[in-house]
Amino acid sequence: MWKILPYAILQSLLLTAAQVCLKYAMMRMPAFAWNRLFWREALTNWQFAASGILFAAASLMWMYIVRHFPFSTAYPMVSLSYVLGMVAAVTCFHEQVSAVKWMGTAFIVIGCLMIAR
Repeated sequence: MWKILPYAILQSLLLTAAQVCLKYAMMRMPAFAWNRLFWREALTNWQFAASGILFAAASLMWMYIVRHFPFSTAYPMVSLSYVLGMVAAVTCFHEQVSAVKWMGTAFIVIGCLMIAR
């Protein structure tokens, strides 16, 4: 089942990149509201558009994964995006991450490796 890992990592990278773009987009936009100003800003924000494209690409990769691998193996691999999200929090947003959070992240990685095995 090790064959799933490259696909799962790629899907998680796409998903995490989409989330990072969405975070950057939301940082530049006014507070969320169902009004014309918010949606005008959203439709002219390239990071918002990039997040949509990346979410679509991650979804297409997910479709491939669930088509070719058992669901009981595929679904837990989505948690790799949590690991990449922690890395993005540190590298992109300069957040401080505690040792306890890194330990939890290590458990996720170990769990994914055990499932892929």
